[in-house]
Amino acid sequence: MAIPVPRFTVHSSAREPGDGVWFATPAGFLDLRLDAFAAPPDSPLARSTAEALASVLSTTPDPALQEAFVGQLATAQQMLRALRSEGASHCSLGLHRDDTGGPGKMPLLSLLTVTWVDTVWAPRGITVGRAVAAVDGHINIEYAELPCGPATFSEMLRTPAQESGLPRNPLLQVHAHLAHPDGRTLVLLTLSTTAVAHHEHYRAILRQIAEMASFDDPFAPAVPEAADKRS
Repeated sequence: MAIPVPRFTVHSSAREPGDGVWFATPAGFLDLRLDAFAAPPDSPLARSTAEALASVLSTTPDPALQEAFVGQLATAQQMLRALRSEGASHCSLGLHRDDTGGPGKMPLLSLLTVTWVDTVWAPRGITVGRAVAAVDGHINIEYAELPCGPATFSEMLRTPAQESGLPRNPLLQVHAHLAHPDGRTLVLLTLSTTAVAHHEHYRAILRQIAEMASFDDPFAPAVPEAADKRS
């Protein structure tokens, strides 16, 4: 019996110019335009984003649900503005249902950010280890060998600064440091959320994203075989 070949859909963003790392997000994540979503509240970009979100919210019949969702999005925008000031180059908004019996009907909100970090050259395993050892506050540290190379996973609990404008609630950040093959840069994947009680689930999500990350262009032409080069 013939086994059907699995079919995959490649998102158009995979072929867009980027920073040199390819990754995929699981269901529940929506890529955001950094300049639009993190724009100052009174700017034209912010107004156009608000109009687009309003059209989405209009499909929700429950006014209380609409209001709660607007509040969550406002918090997400504040989080993104703060994170972008630290050098984030990509962001995805995560909305996931709380299927553990938690109160309320609103989905859990998170932000996935991608940040490039320059570092002093070192073997890749040392680079990712040094990334978590050099900063206080990392907990649940784990070293792993992934398809893209050495990586470290860790978690941090942070309280937003007063001047950030964010609610003074604990913020969970799950990190994955991936060392670039050049040995001089690393990619920092971060999942940020106030759903601290779900840290194991968010760690599993980030692990899945990191395991699929690659520094090799999947659409680059195949390298000819050595025999072909000699011909």
